[in-house]
Amino acid sequence: LKKWISSLKLVSLCPLFSLRQLAKTLAMGQGLAVLICGTAITSQYLATHFQVNTPMLQSFLNYSLMCVTYSTMLLCRTGDGNILQILKHRWWKYLLLGLVDVEANYTVVKAYQYTSLTSVQLLDCFVIPVLLVLSWWILKTHYRPVHYVAVCICLLGVGAMVGADLLAGRDQGSTSNILLGDGLVLLSASLYAVSNVCQEYTVKNLSRVEFLGMVGLFGTIISIIQMVILEYTEVAAIQWNWQVGLLFAAYALCMYALYSCMPIVMKQSSATSVNLSLLTADLFSLFCGIFLFQYSFSGLYLISLVVILIGFITFNAVPTPTHQTEPATSSTCKTGCDENPEVKTQEVVVRITNEEEEEDKEEQGVDRETKDGQEEEWRRRMKRASGSSLSLRGGNDNEDIVGRSTKL
Repeated sequence: LKKWISSLKLVSLCPLFSLRQLAKTLAMGQGLAVLICGTAITSQYLATHFQVNTPMLQSFLNYSLMCVTYSTMLLCRTGDGNILQILKHRWWKYLLLGLVDVEANYTVVKAYQYTSLTSVQLLDCFVIPVLLVLSWWILKTHYRPVHYVAVCICLLGVGAMVGADLLAGRDQGSTSNILLGDGLVLLSASLYAVSNVCQEYTVKNLSRVEFLGMVGLFGTIISIIQMVILEYTEVAAIQWNWQVGLLFAAYALCMYALYSCMPIVMKQSSATSVNLSLLTADLFSLFCGIFLFQYSFSGLYLISLVVILIGFITFNAVPTPTHQTEPATSSTCKTGCDENPEVKTQEVVVRITNEEEEEDKEEQGVDRETKDGQEEEWRRRMKRASGSSLSLRGGNDNEDIVGRSTKL
């Protein structure tokens, strides 16, 4: 009865826990979207008011903060978590990952010089299907039909947002080379998908500090080299003042907070879930632009926000189990011992009964040996007695005595 009552309590609390977890994931995802909105606003202020277009310099500030913080933490560790041991075993993997992450940030900013804002917003959603494929292939994530429906709902919300931009006349950006710009957006989306899948794998299997420290280290090196090669003249032409410095600092802090918090959200949900929540970042930027840049408002913006949130909640309402390719021995023992106590008890009982049976057999064998020895000893004594009687009496009487003794 106690077990039944406790099971009913657990069943009644499960929806509460899942609802709380869903609300927490939604809030954290929208917090990341707000941080991306901060990076977009500061970049737009630098471009429109101060004619500063230096994406590599801005990325360098972010990676340098990550390097100073998390790479130093790895340097202070001991054992396999030390930065020297990590570089010894996995340096080339993090070098490729840092290169992918840097180029993903650079290509999407570069695409605005060749194509329109509408094309960037639409084609940037290409990261979602690429993430689905990579998560299924690399992370062995099992998606259900409801997850694909949720992704389609989110993409419909993005379509409503683009429609609102067209109606409001916000189809901004250059159209000097649309084919090149669209290709850069697709390349950026693919690189972001690869980076996010690698980030999810590293965070869930190794550690968050290791990912951020190594990406910060190699990202700093790569961004310095690329900035010197591609943005030397733009950086030299910057007219520095306190406003430009404040905007650069705001951008770096927003990006640093985004990179620091994204692994936490990704560890609780998935890379696909995080990117679905980031679809609302453009909407937050538009809402801020209504007050800062005098954008015209459209009711489709609110509709698209609601549709994207509905799709995000639908996606996270159903869990996406992952198949562990390399199960740990300790985890298997823990789950097996905790979830199946009856099997464990039965095995012990069987072992005990087997040992008892073996002990009984040994005792029975000892008893039989003692009984056989006693019988042989008794027969020897009877033979001695019969031999002595033969010397005293005749043969017929002795046969009677031996016959009686044998019967006895």
